[in-house]
Amino acid sequence: MRGLREGDTVRGMAPPVRYAVSWLNARCSETEVDVARQPPWDATVTYGAVGGTKAPDLMAFPPTGFRPFEQRSRIGHGARRWEHAWQSTMSWGIQRASGMRVQLHESPAEVTEGTYTPVSFDRDGRPQLVAGSTEDGEVVYGAEGQSFIAPGDTALLVVPFLFVGVHAPCRVIYVIDEPNRKGFAYGTLPGHPEDGEEAFIVDQTEDGSVWLTIRSFSRPGGWQWWAVYPVLRCAQAVITRRYFRALSDPLG
Repeated sequence: MRGLREGDTVRGMAPPVRYAVSWLNARCSETEVDVARQPPWDATVTYGAVGGTKAPDLMAFPPTGFRPFEQRSRIGHGARRWEHAWQSTMSWGIQRASGMRVQLHESPAEVTEGTYTPVSFDRDGRPQLVAGSTEDGEVVYGAEGQSFIAPGDTALLVVPFLFVGVHAPCRVIYVIDEPNRKGFAYGTLPGHPEDGEEAFIVDQTEDGSVWLTIRSFSRPGGWQWWAVYPVLRCAQAVITRRYFRALSDPLG
């Protein structure tokens, strides 16, 4: 996470907020050292229920010790909205439009080759390619030159939080690529403020409506984050609203 920049200040803040900012600032250098010592692609996820966001009964039976979440909202209508929604989703566009910086880390071949890529089928039963690759495994790019997400991709999300940039390393666990339903889920890596998994799925229904569904299960990633859990929950709510707004804003 990034510390306070020159000219930033915590003066005038309420004592609890001032304490939280000072604590986060002190954690910056520690996290940066950890990331430098172990590159994100070399780390394992920090939870056991990998792929758990696919479970239909997630809200009723989440992994033990984790808080489940699910929200589904209509973000628009029509072919143009659908193209914008799925291409943004599959290229980290939701996160970028929500104010995060996304730093992609290229993984060695042994990491990506060992990652399971699910096969989807069209209405006639023909297997479909994942949006991010061709038959030869080459990366596919969107209309604006952005590369599409693929299973095994590793990224460092820099999340604005209490005047600092919190580092949130993650790995793409699975990708959904169906004709009218696309998305992905990422799992948390060491250094992320939370442990758990989050899925972003867009779909278009028969009436042309476009929807975004976010599903997750999470818990604070250590005692330090448990100490500021109420603030963390508030930040989660704000970020989630930004996610939905990122895809529902008027198209240019």
